[in-house]
Amino acid sequence: MTTALRRIIFIAAIAVIWEVTSRFSSLPDFMFPSLSQVLETLFNGIINGQITLAIGKSMGRILLGFTIAIVVGLILGYFIWRYKIVEDTLGFVVTALQSIPSIVWFPLAIIWFGLNDFSILFIVTIGATWTMTVNATSGFKNVPQLYQRVAKVYGSGGFHFLRTVILPASVPQIISGLRIAWAFSWRALMAGELLGGGGGLGQLLEMGRSLGQMDLVISVMIIIAIIGTIVDNVVFSRLERSVEVKWGIRGR
Repeated sequence: MTTALRRIIFIAAIAVIWEVTSRFSSLPDFMFPSLSQVLETLFNGIINGQITLAIGKSMGRILLGFTIAIVVGLILGYFIWRYKIVEDTLGFVVTALQSIPSIVWFPLAIIWFGLNDFSILFIVTIGATWTMTVNATSGFKNVPQLYQRVAKVYGSGGFHFLRTVILPASVPQIISGLRIAWAFSWRALMAGELLGGGGGLGQLLEMGRSLGQMDLVISVMIIIAIIGTIVDNVVFSRLERSVEVKWGIRGR
């Protein structure tokens, strides 16, 4: 039995149990909606554009915030790896900041930027930057010294040395960092939209809660899970496999 078939059977079993349990449960529909009710709400939300518009807003925010986090994280990681004084100062602070949940920054973001898109974008970026920095630093540090010595013997230096030796050899670690950073930024986005509004999937969750529409809440939760699964399994998993094949860690 293939992995895909196992997953399909497992999800189908959960769906049947959910539908049967909800129909025989004594709980009202607004507390424990049936799967058919949730799917109907999901379908209607996609058709009338309510859910698709929210997906577009959320994806726009996370792509921008995640891109900024990648750039900043790589730059900070490079300086922490390259200069001892930066590692002893900024590197220590980054390690401490990584332990702070991104949503904790939200009150400060509201004071600094107001209750708007900038606040949400800020915590999305913060949610991924420190993780990206730590993983980039680790990747740069783990480049074999043999590679570096050989490159310097042949006259490589400066940006050429960084581009042809350090970055390629750090790619496996950087990809792991991207994967973790995406998960943190995705969660930060949902929390920010849930508290700050401004459209997006998080605001739909809050709207469903305030109106007592648990079918809408669960519909949005399903969308959030699907997007997260697609990004992790389609984008990062394929990227990771291609790197492993290139480096000879696994066969084609």
